[in-house]
Amino acid sequence: MSDTPLRVLLVDNEPGRAAILEQALADAGHHTVKRIDCHTSLNDTVAHWQPDMIIIDVDAPDRDVLEQMSQLSVHNPRPVVMYSDQDDSSFIEQAIRSGVSAYVANGMRPERIKSTLAVAVARFREFQALRQELDIARNELADRKIIEKAKGLIMKHRQVDERQAYDALRKMAMDRSVRLADVARNVISVFEIL
Repeated sequence: MSDTPLRVLLVDNEPGRAAILEQALADAGHHTVKRIDCHTSLNDTVAHWQPDMIIIDVDAPDRDVLEQMSQLSVHNPRPVVMYSDQDDSSFIEQAIRSGVSAYVANGMRPERIKSTLAVAVARFREFQALRQELDIARNELADRKIIEKAKGLIMKHRQVDERQAYDALRKMAMDRSVRLADVARNVISVFEIL
């Protein structure tokens, strides 16, 4: 992570502890854009304020906090650091699965905040890259299934072999300047009407 200042959303139910964390963030060169408690909608707040990073500082996060984290990771993914007094390994695993990038048990230490945020950003970027690769692989697999189905329909209705069916699909895609999978979807739609 570079030394670029981060815009941070701070989630904490205790004003005194939040003020200490906010000061530690300012000392590290970051800016707190908004402070909320655990009962405020995290997803709505992130959508409105568009922070670079979220820090959640709670004694013992409950299921509602983890549910909000899961929703956030789907709709507004951001690097998340969670400070908590809870050091139970199964809970830490749940937090990580819910979208927490860095989990720090037993409280925040101001001298470590910069490195903790750097770890969270690096893990978040790595996770997002893996998620993107997985989405691409899933889409490619779905496209292949569609193309195979369209080829099968063409083979059956035109009495041609697999190569000829593929060539017909490919020619339609080239003639129309569209993706092969899109042509395959259209072919399937046409055969479903017949």
